[in-house]
Amino acid sequence: MEHDDDDVDEHDTPAEVDATFRTLRRVAITHFVLFLAVVTGVPALTLTLGWWSGGRLAGGMSPGFAMAAFGLYAFFLVIGLAAATLSSAVEARMLGGREDDEERYSGDTYPDGTHSSDGETP
Repeated sequence: MEHDDDDVDEHDTPAEVDATFRTLRRVAITHFVLFLAVVTGVPALTLTLGWWSGGRLAGGMSPGFAMAAFGLYAFFLVIGLAAATLSSAVEARMLGGREDDEERYSGDTYPDGTHSSDGETP
């Protein structure tokens, strides 16, 4: 008998799902606030610091231009990867999944009676 993902028993309680949701919401809000601070900080630096737009770096670029041209994109990549990695880790740690079941029942039978190595009932 084939073991289908639709037949998997849910074992996450509503309290676990709610706690995971709250944690993921906190992660998202924190990363958004950081994103917003950096995005609004670049023009704020231009308005408040003369050297930010008047200084010259390699190639004649001002620090503000270099930040807008290259720095923000690097920051977006880093914050996106950090948010995705942290969110995935939080979800994997707080909620169970198919991978957890396969590790837990390696070489044994699943609660529904199927065998973990070949998908057949014993």
